[in-house]
Amino acid sequence: MTECLFCKIIEKKIPAKIAYEDDKVLAFHDISPKAPVHILIIPKKHISAVNELTDQDGEIIGYLHLIAKKLAKENKIDKSGFRLVINNGPDAGQAVGHIHLHVLGGRKLQWPPG
Repeated sequence: MTECLFCKIIEKKIPAKIAYEDDKVLAFHDISPKAPVHILIIPKKHISAVNELTDQDGEIIGYLHLIAKKLAKENKIDKSGFRLVINNGPDAGQAVGHIHLHVLGGRKLQWPPG
């Protein structure tokens, strides 16, 4: 996926402020944060959207959530609360065609979100 922005970040062809990385995922700070803490967690395997998930992707989607919990604690938003968001498709606000989990916190978040 040479045209995928997030794949280029994984390949270190585009710089990002890395929050976490292992062999399965990469997490980095959003360049246009919507909250004091706004981190994106992406699988290193390219999956374009929720609609493209297969049964084999269940483990990685669960793993994204475990990393979100870890990052929330590291960023001291685990006690006050944080929001996890996966947008699917343009009407939902998905701007990059690579599934990603937003971790948002550090302020009181409104509901409904938008």
